[in-house]
Amino acid sequence: KSKGYTRLHSHPHSIKILGDITLGGLFPVHSRGPAGVPCGEIKKEKGIHRMEAMLYALDQINSDPELLPNITLGARILDTCSRDTYALEQSLTFVQALIQKDTSDIRCSNGEQPIIRKPERVVGVIGASGSSVSIMVANVLRLFEIPQISYASTAPELSDNNRYDFFSRVVPPDSYQAQAMVDIVKALGWNYVSTLASEGNYGESGVDAFVQISREAGGLCIAQSIKIPREPKPGEFDKIIKRLMETPNARGVIIFAHEDDIKQVLEAARKSNLTGHFKFVGSDSWGAKSSPILDQEEVAEGAVTILPKRASIEGFDQYFTTRSLENNRRNIWFAEFWEDDFRCKLTRPGIKIDPEKKKCTGKERIGRDSHYEQEGKVQFVIDAVYAMAHALHNMHQDLCPGATGVCDKMDPVEGRLLLSYIHSVNFNGSAGTAVLFNENGDAPGRYDIFQYQMTNTTNPGYRVIGQWTNNLRLNVEDMQWTGGSRQMPDSVCSFPCRSGERKKMVKGVPCCWHCELCDGYQFQADEFNCEMCPFDMRPTLNRTACRPTPIIKLEWHSPWAMIPLFLAILGILATLFVIITFIRFNDTPIVRAAGRELSYVLLTGIFLIYLITFLMIAEPGTVVCAFRRLLLGLGMCITYSAMLTKTNRIYRIFEQGKKSVTPPKFISPTSQLMITFILISVQVVGVFIWFGVMPPHTIVDYEEQRPPNPDLAQGILKCDMSDLSLICCLSYSIVLMVTCTVYAVKSRGVPETFNEAKPIGFTMYTTCIVWLAFVPIFFGTAQSTEKMFIQTTTLTVSMSLSASVSLGMLYIPKVYVIILHPEQNVQKRKRSFKAVVQAATMSSRLSQKSINDKQNGETKIEPDRTQ
Repeated sequence: KSKGYTRLHSHPHSIKILGDITLGGLFPVHSRGPAGVPCGEIKKEKGIHRMEAMLYALDQINSDPELLPNITLGARILDTCSRDTYALEQSLTFVQALIQKDTSDIRCSNGEQPIIRKPERVVGVIGASGSSVSIMVANVLRLFEIPQISYASTAPELSDNNRYDFFSRVVPPDSYQAQAMVDIVKALGWNYVSTLASEGNYGESGVDAFVQISREAGGLCIAQSIKIPREPKPGEFDKIIKRLMETPNARGVIIFAHEDDIKQVLEAARKSNLTGHFKFVGSDSWGAKSSPILDQEEVAEGAVTILPKRASIEGFDQYFTTRSLENNRRNIWFAEFWEDDFRCKLTRPGIKIDPEKKKCTGKERIGRDSHYEQEGKVQFVIDAVYAMAHALHNMHQDLCPGATGVCDKMDPVEGRLLLSYIHSVNFNGSAGTAVLFNENGDAPGRYDIFQYQMTNTTNPGYRVIGQWTNNLRLNVEDMQWTGGSRQMPDSVCSFPCRSGERKKMVKGVPCCWHCELCDGYQFQADEFNCEMCPFDMRPTLNRTACRPTPIIKLEWHSPWAMIPLFLAILGILATLFVIITFIRFNDTPIVRAAGRELSYVLLTGIFLIYLITFLMIAEPGTVVCAFRRLLLGLGMCITYSAMLTKTNRIYRIFEQGKKSVTPPKFISPTSQLMITFILISVQVVGVFIWFGVMPPHTIVDYEEQRPPNPDLAQGILKCDMSDLSLICCLSYSIVLMVTCTVYAVKSRGVPETFNEAKPIGFTMYTTCIVWLAFVPIFFGTAQSTEKMFIQTTTLTVSMSLSASVSLGMLYIPKVYVIILHPEQNVQKRKRSFKAVVQAATMSSRLSQKSINDKQNGETKIEPDRTQ
């Protein structure tokens, strides 16, 4: 291979390397100058390192017998001065050869046509660095169909194949980076973050891509999107921190910004005492650089940053550290780099040396006398040059098979055809990873993920915690946060609701919600809804489901049951004692005088009244419910029917006696029993009709004990008797009772010796008082939690009391006489009905004459009940 490199001085701002095929190169050798000056200071790493990487790659390719044999690659390398407009002017050099110039009217002084040297033809361009520069240059190069491969431009818009069809790149676009950052945020469990972007193409398009991808992915909300102005005013960064603090829950801050902006943001956060509050996720402009976090390490602790996967190319280190002023004359900016790198001054004719700066000796060595670290994009520059070389090599093999050197078909090289070869290259690059392009000319995304850690490490710095190649692999266990904490910080708008709480979404922000407790008898049906439990259920303690409401009944051992039971047992014993006594002394005068038949009916009624207590407390069942219905009214009905018959008989006898001497009808014992049974049959028939209409059954009442607190809810097992049906059941007995009372009042003037009237009267008055007390207690407990117990106890006690009153007033005195004073239990002389009536009439007249003197004189009358 012929290796003839010549440095041309004709163009002060470019390097020209001769070759059979020329490639263009665009590098930011200088930074942008102050206003009015295109170029500023030299850029050692981003400029010189990258540019030397292209020269190094050309050397490697030209000395490689396998790649482009017998073809030398040349170059025209320009300085963009990190400014898009300046780069555009410079890049016109590449297209000069393709602009047709009309030279017909140009004549030399001797009249001959001038000899115009044709400018060299550039087949492809390596560059540029900044996305804004690449965009500007790409617009011109596509007009002239010159393919361009960038080594550092990552703006997503360059992926647009319609506008930038001749543009390719060996670095992945920021959209991949944004995708990787979205994946990182999701892996950290965050769903509410803010974004910070430097104004300009890189920052804004990076954040736009992040927002777009997060929107498509769902489940991630942007709290705030803040832009850092190109020329920030004083206090601008404090304002930015203040704005970020408007949404303090969004602790995660996604930052696509330039180094200086990052540094200022960190500084402003430190000044606001927010060290450790914000957790930054930085783009590749932050990467693993030390400059943005200098003196702000505490604020930056825990920051997760991303960098395209890169390797240090050893061959380049060897090449670059051996460069000197003698062996690197082709680089026209190398002397300037030398002065800057070694902080010395070279002697040039006519320029006075600054006495403060030492003179360069030329014996200095890069990496020995100055700090040297390979710039991160060197690998990509080499890959870009190799990609162009492989495309040309494949094109040469197809177009010029067997030819040495460039054949006619490749002179000139057709741009669109070369582009198709570029898009189809696939080779192992300088770092050993595959270099290839997709249909948009983008390289695959391969990123390293770093975290800046200060504690538990030998020296603070960036630690690789994962990688991203189309999908994320993150070692969460290697991550640590402020103060070496392993606890993952939160960056969520709303924390998950506890069980039993539903999410009430905030309008327009899908990541924010309020938690509302499912209260009352509601349970959490799903994430967003509470639903009522069925009527027979109540929510579980954590309100995630419903559980059956416990069913209660009145237990035998309950205090509510024990008092009525005690009274009932006493009553039953007393009743049985009276019945036994009456049976035993059946033929004695007192028993006969009491009216044996009706007495036994009455005592049966009293016995049934006491018995009902056991049925009211027993566990409800169909049989129990049927007997409750039957006996509840029947006991009282029997008792009061018998009493009514008695009072009515006495009343009729004395009323009749006032008018005539003939006794009234139906006063015989048989008639009395018939009347009593007719009265009883009304109740019995009524109950059996009720059985027919509504067969007895049990129900569980869930409404009665359903307090606001569902934990106290209880279902009550009871018979299907409402309060109303209970009163209806007793109403007939109450009618009998009231009627009986009326007769008792009317018969109050009957002589004391007419032994039944007054005790019955007292019994009825007392019973009425008991039942009048019963009504307010029974109905006044409607709202009480113990309602069923109180009502059952009230009912049973009231019934037992009324039975006890009847028993006590009517029978206990008789039993007392029968057992303790048998001498009084003897037959008195008989009197006719007429004598009885006369005595009674006289007695009533006397009582009317003197209310105080109610004694009936000495006349003792014993009515003859045996008739």
